[in-house]
Amino acid sequence: MPPVSTSSSPISGQKRLQLLREVVPQATLIAFIANLNSANGPAQKSDMESAAQAIGQQIFVLSASTESEINEAFATIAARKADAIVYGAGVFFQVVRDRLVALAARLSIPAIYEWPEFATAGGLMSYSSNRRESGRQTGNYTGQILKGAKPADLPVFQSSKFELIINLRTAKALGLTIPPGVLAIADEVIE
Repeated sequence: MPPVSTSSSPISGQKRLQLLREVVPQATLIAFIANLNSANGPAQKSDMESAAQAIGQQIFVLSASTESEINEAFATIAARKADAIVYGAGVFFQVVRDRLVALAARLSIPAIYEWPEFATAGGLMSYSSNRRESGRQTGNYTGQILKGAKPADLPVFQSSKFELIINLRTAKALGLTIPPGVLAIADEVIE
């Protein structure tokens, strides 16, 4: 029986941090922005703090769930002179995608986002579960329910396929060289 799909995963958040560190190895302080008011916000925060601690990366966590909180977060990022930004997963960030990309560009700060649309909009990188796989699994799960399966009896599916998108134009604008090992695993490179 196919399981339900979840698009957000602690693994993808940890991997975003790892990829950003590979691209910006000199980063001493990284901001993590998440919507801590969302259902999975506190878990994302905990997972990111654990991942950062495990690799000795200094991070600070900011919550953003409104336009004014975004402004406050970027004021804090500028004041604390963060070297890079990792975004948590969240629908709100998708809604304000262009604003987030523009603010990072204004500060000339490398950032890694959840969904590919951020990289195509000018963000440096995105790393997320493969939407086709998630959609297929969700469709299979829905089919099982329509055939009479009880949702509570179906296992939860955690995506095993992820996509890395890199925007080389943005990397060049930031004065970054993407390491060959990171380029080699990219699913798409925007030139």
